[in-house]
Amino acid sequence: MDPLAEAALRARENAHAPFSKFKVGAALEDISGSIHTGCNVENATYGLTVCAERVAVFKAISEGARKFRRIAIAADTGLLTPPCGACRQILWEFCGDIELILVNLQGATEKFQLANLFPRPFDASFL
Repeated sequence: MDPLAEAALRARENAHAPFSKFKVGAALEDISGSIHTGCNVENATYGLTVCAERVAVFKAISEGARKFRRIAIAADTGLLTPPCGACRQILWEFCGDIELILVNLQGATEKFQLANLFPRPFDASFL
């Protein structure tokens, strides 16, 4: 299995999901090959919950990374789980058209380019 997918699966174990029980892990690879992980962190209000993909991006940015190659997203679902709309927006703005690797606990994987999941994104070019 791809080491990035394995890192996302490991990150999933750190998820704080006491309400939904839906644990997600993400692993973001920067251009130097460093891997920045994240997991979802739920809050009782749900609206303040942060997804695994955004945690990984924000950690990477806070650690000085600025250019990225790909991200793996892991969840325990039969149908592989893509990023939500908010995560797609953050990924586009900070990572561009990167490769997405979706993985589940059974080892199934699927790859996409972000542009295929997020056509006509809003970004700084419209400002």
